[in-house]
Amino acid sequence: QIQLVESGGGSVQAGGSLRLSCAASGRTFSIYLIQWFRQAPGKERESVARISWSGGSRNYADSVKGRFTISRDNAKNTVYLEMNNLRPEDTAVYYCAADSVTSDGRGSRDWGQGTQVAVSA
Repeated sequence: QIQLVESGGGSVQAGGSLRLSCAASGRTFSIYLIQWFRQAPGKERESVARISWSGGSRNYADSVKGRFTISRDNAKNTVYLEMNNLRPEDTAVYYCAADSVTSDGRGSRDWGQGTQVAVSA
């Protein structure tokens, strides 16, 4: 099992920046993908960025491309989401999720507790 702790959320004005952190512990050697999701009130949870744990391959949702950057520090078992030029529509609870392989070879996804991001106009 993977334990994830997010931090770095807060309230900013439109155009501002925030950096979210996702610290992983537990069976981190079994992680192959980390994703950042967000969920706004009344909306479904959506993936906004993903990064492979070992190779650094990155992908972004079109809505954040060019404004958000996902990165990792494997020595610290931490993944970051740098968010620039924030918009009111970025307001949501942001979650990180780790995809890993369990000891018996099954796929598993573990979630953090979430961190609130609020962007005012």
